[in-house]
Amino acid sequence: MRILVINWQDRTHPQAGGAEVHLHEIFGRIARMGHEVSLLCCGHRDAASTEILDDLQIFRIGSRPLFNYAVPFWWYRHGRRMKPDLVVDDINKIPFFTPLYVDRPILALVHHFFGDSIFNEVGWAAGMYVKLFEDRIPGIYRRTPVCTVSESTRAECLERGFPATNLSIIHNAIDHRRFPMRVGNKADRPTIVYFGRLKKYKSVDHIIQALAIVRETIPDAHLEILGTGDERTELERLVDFHDLSDAVTFHGFVSDADKARMLSAAHVVVNSSVKEGWGITNIEANASGTPVVSANVPGLRDSVRDGVSGLLYPYGNIEVLARTLVRVLVDHPERARLSEGAVQWASTFTWERSAREMFDLCERTIAAR
Repeated sequence: MRILVINWQDRTHPQAGGAEVHLHEIFGRIARMGHEVSLLCCGHRDAASTEILDDLQIFRIGSRPLFNYAVPFWWYRHGRRMKPDLVVDDINKIPFFTPLYVDRPILALVHHFFGDSIFNEVGWAAGMYVKLFEDRIPGIYRRTPVCTVSESTRAECLERGFPATNLSIIHNAIDHRRFPMRVGNKADRPTIVYFGRLKKYKSVDHIIQALAIVRETIPDAHLEILGTGDERTELERLVDFHDLSDAVTFHGFVSDADKARMLSAAHVVVNSSVKEGWGITNIEANASGTPVVSANVPGLRDSVRDGVSGLLYPYGNIEVLARTLVRVLVDHPERARLSEGAVQWASTFTWERSAREMFDLCERTIAAR
């Protein structure tokens, strides 16, 4: 089988996130099954225009801001001659609208829709630009098979008018070899971890505000922040405002090995985002033997088994978030129960299974066309 995947970025891009992890883990495995898989994505500094990465043939063109406009031209000049059996259109914020010009079978991959939440991340003008494109997706992709990554995203697709018969769910997963898959020794002091990109819509500021309340009950509680992003300066200002400089550590980018070690040592991991497609970070924390306190929002509520692998709280409610963190930190039997449940929950998600399910869906999509 010859597959062409179109996505904004590959996993080496500075702004790569969960969508890129998903792409490389699943389609890299399909390539290793013996199939020809190519990825078309935008270029970035010091990246080669072509290379083999994770057994995928990478083609990088244009810049990130204008990549979606470059895709149709590349298709007419190069893509059509490849004669792929299937084109996978990885929709993330601004779509490529491949059904308008690609004459091969298409499978759309939808992680989540931003909707009005885009305005939490960018200004009015940029938000309206993204929303304008997102609102066109249902009409243009109505007859296209769609793969979602969670029950929440499937529900969003139904609300937007996609036919139920065109929708499939294939969950995100983890590589069990990269995580302990057991409950390990915890840090000496009560430790909370956030890891992920530092973006406005991730609402990391909520965690810092909650920490100020937590410290009233647990004075030695500490927050470790793992990840990079353009919101770091504002978050550092917030830490200073709450006089928490001795209670918060910004680690920036960390290696996979350090990430697993720090997640293992944490007593609890927090995910405060306003919306996600799934929440791989929740499963990675669970695979390290650590429960998650997560906002009860689309995507995240799918990746947390409430009361088993972690606890959900109402998004934006700082007081409830703080109380929930205190509960996990001080109630040792409860935390031990959630930690064991976290490992069991994480063990059910494997990239091998997700890759097999994706390959089966690709075959069905080609056969239906």
